[in-house]
Amino acid sequence: MTETEFIAALRKLPLHKAARGLADDAAVLEMGGETLVLTHDAMVEGRHFLPSQDMADVAWKLVATNLSDLAAKGAEPIGVLLGHVLGEGDTDFIAGLEDVLSHYGVPLLGGDTVAGDGARTLGLTAIGKASYTPVPSRAGARIGDAVYVTGTLGAAMLGFETLRDGSDNDATAYTRPMARLAEGYDLAPLATAMMDVSDGLLLDIYRMADASEVSIAIDSAKVPVADVERRMECLTWGDDYELLFTLPGGTFPPVAATQIGRAEPKGFAPLFVDGEAITNPQGLGYLHQ
Repeated sequence: MTETEFIAALRKLPLHKAARGLADDAAVLEMGGETLVLTHDAMVEGRHFLPSQDMADVAWKLVATNLSDLAAKGAEPIGVLLGHVLGEGDTDFIAGLEDVLSHYGVPLLGGDTVAGDGARTLGLTAIGKASYTPVPSRAGARIGDAVYVTGTLGAAMLGFETLRDGSDNDATAYTRPMARLAEGYDLAPLATAMMDVSDGLLLDIYRMADASEVSIAIDSAKVPVADVERRMECLTWGDDYELLFTLPGGTFPPVAATQIGRAEPKGFAPLFVDGEAITNPQGLGYLHQ
């Protein structure tokens, strides 16, 4: 099964309303007077990180990518649960884990440690508390909303190539991405839709438009990219963990961000790039096959 087919099968199971139909990046669970935000991501050796990679960086990325999902909900992290497969570099992994948890002021709540053979799969669950309700989703974009993105796209791609090729360029954007927690907190009361950019900007815009039942038209030349000569690669590679969000017309973002497009009435395609209709998500970003 592909990832899309597997998720479609999961949607036929009994789901809690907190799961948001498995159509968002996190569960939103109301408990008493609090609203919790829960997310879980996994990283596979050889697919999400190189076998030769510094395990301290792997630990950082594992935590930061999960916190990025909380950022897209405007949530304040409460703690994380770790699923770890023992192997080479565990001492470095612990050091990196301490670095990232200290940086974000997030405690470790527990988890599970196992032994295993072959490529390692590492998992992390992040738990946060919503700073604003209703909690933003990817499904709230409305006709006329302006579409924004934070940061620069494609820096992670260049960082990966640096690491893979052993060059002297800076690989930090790939090895130690930053979760935009402060930006998400500021945007939560204003954004009609919000998600983080993990699988490629174009694919994530396509998903936002599809979930929101609108079409989104973007001007690719307006997107800040790390390499203008490889613009389309920067828009499809992923791993940038910037925030993609929509704001009503006349509302200005309280964070540094670039307007790249606008939500329009739903047409025959969810996404229009430089006027060209995109009707299929294939090739727009990273999809698990």
